[in-house]
Amino acid sequence: MKRYLVLLIACFLLTAACSKKTDDTSAAPAATPAPTATAPREHEARKPEPPPPVVIPTGTAITVRTVSALSSKTNHAGDAFDATVDQPISVDGKEVIASGAEVRGTVVQAQAQGKIKGQGSLQLTLTSITIKGVPYTIQTSAYQGTVKGKGERTAIATGGGGALGALIGGLAGHGKGAAIGAAAGAGAGLVGGALTGNKQVELPAESALTFTLSAPITVK
Repeated sequence: MKRYLVLLIACFLLTAACSKKTDDTSAAPAATPAPTATAPREHEARKPEPPPPVVIPTGTAITVRTVSALSSKTNHAGDAFDATVDQPISVDGKEVIASGAEVRGTVVQAQAQGKIKGQGSLQLTLTSITIKGVPYTIQTSAYQGTVKGKGERTAIATGGGGALGALIGGLAGHGKGAAIGAAAGAGAGLVGGALTGNKQVELPAESALTFTLSAPITVK
């Protein structure tokens, strides 16, 4: 009987020990897997780099057509005027300024005939140009037209790159006329009867004028 009781106690202790071991095992936290390094993407998308700026150099000719008429009689110094680029401008064979680009100019001087030695004069310059929707401040040579009084029906115009010739061509007709006028005006500074009319410098709308850049334009 005593042996049976000892055996029963031993079995009870063994059962309790096994039960505790099972509980400890189930309560242990699950092992966290070690983080793995993410391999770099070979074909990761890259943003394209912006193109480098283009510089339109000093001395580049810009031929424009005026939107409205200008006159030495009705305009005053400080008046603004609008124009559009008549011929596209390219740098290294690539077009930078398209035909039709908006241009802004100002009247530097306007003097009606008869107030200064019988002469009427009109001086213009360009101040800004819009390239692909972005306005750029520019500096150009001045166009100047002068009409002498006292019955002398002559007109003297100075400017960069045959400005007077281009103007005369513009008055004669678009396109071909302007090209012919520019060629003729390149070597001439005095043309009779071009702008005289009522002895005022009169520039009708759509007049073609050529200016030259006196400072470069950096187009981004």
